[in-house]
Amino acid sequence: MMSGNSNGNVITVKDLRTYFETEDGTVKAVDGISFEVKQGETLGIVGESGSGKSVANLSLMRLIPNPPGKIVSGSVLFHGRDILKLSAREIRELRGKRLAMIFQDPMTSLNPFMRVSRQLMEVTQLHLGHTKEQARAHAIKMLEQVGIPDAADRIDSYPHEFSGGMRQRVMIAMALSCQPELLIADEPTTALDVTIQAQILELIKHLKAETGASVVLITHDLGVVAGMTDHVIVMYAGKIFEQAPTAELFQQPGNPYTRGLLRSVPDPMAEHGKLYQIPGQPPDLARLPPGCPFAPRCERAEEICTREFPPFVELTRDHHSLCHFAAEVYAETANG
Repeated sequence: MMSGNSNGNVITVKDLRTYFETEDGTVKAVDGISFEVKQGETLGIVGESGSGKSVANLSLMRLIPNPPGKIVSGSVLFHGRDILKLSAREIRELRGKRLAMIFQDPMTSLNPFMRVSRQLMEVTQLHLGHTKEQARAHAIKMLEQVGIPDAADRIDSYPHEFSGGMRQRVMIAMALSCQPELLIADEPTTALDVTIQAQILELIKHLKAETGASVVLITHDLGVVAGMTDHVIVMYAGKIFEQAPTAELFQQPGNPYTRGLLRSVPDPMAEHGKLYQIPGQPPDLARLPPGCPFAPRCERAEEICTREFPPFVELTRDHHSLCHFAAEVYAETANG
């Protein structure tokens, strides 16, 4: 496995912007985000639906459909090479081998007309040069590794012959077949029941420890983030609203939006009462309001928030927040 850059980063994203041209105007789905993922680190990306989480990571994989989407600017450095400048052939060589992605819904990601064996085997035949026999043996080994019983007998099944949890395990086996250096997991447990969710997350954590891969975990579940990640990015309206080490973000958020998300998590120890929810709805990305895009929903908003776009404030060396009152919010959470 290739080592990271001199600064320890497997991937470095700088000022990434991905827009979609629609009948309603230009949708700025990802609008100037920057972050990095270090060797062996798990980065969590959270936010409400439509915040830009999935589009950001599809951009990393160069999987944005064009038209209507387009990566309009920025850079994505993978071991110093800008993925956005690679040829179609070069990016195909990276995808599946050194960069891999687990998608939200395995039923739509797996080809329903192809046996699981063929879908697993073609990955290693393409990227590792396996013969048919080697690819089949490796595929069975990967299915066993992700906990599918009787893998040798089940490998020739079609996707619909597996349960939802088993299909997700097949997707994980496929993603990890070439031991990628970066694994992107996009809501990998959304369609699964709670017990299977826990098993899948534990499996990703175990396989990450075995292979030394870095992981980007996209989710709306803050409980998953707390147990799985080293750092967290909070996205809203295509922007990074806050980024921090996981423990610090949970203990002392510096953004009203993050604070709202944390308050929305049910507390099993609290007395029964009404569950908190952030008021209002996320903005239309084709018609963003002036100033801070969260201002219409923010309990902390003042006149400046509706007029001027907020600065990205450094609260500590690794903790930043996009808010006019980031320092005050950070101090308030410290004081309870």
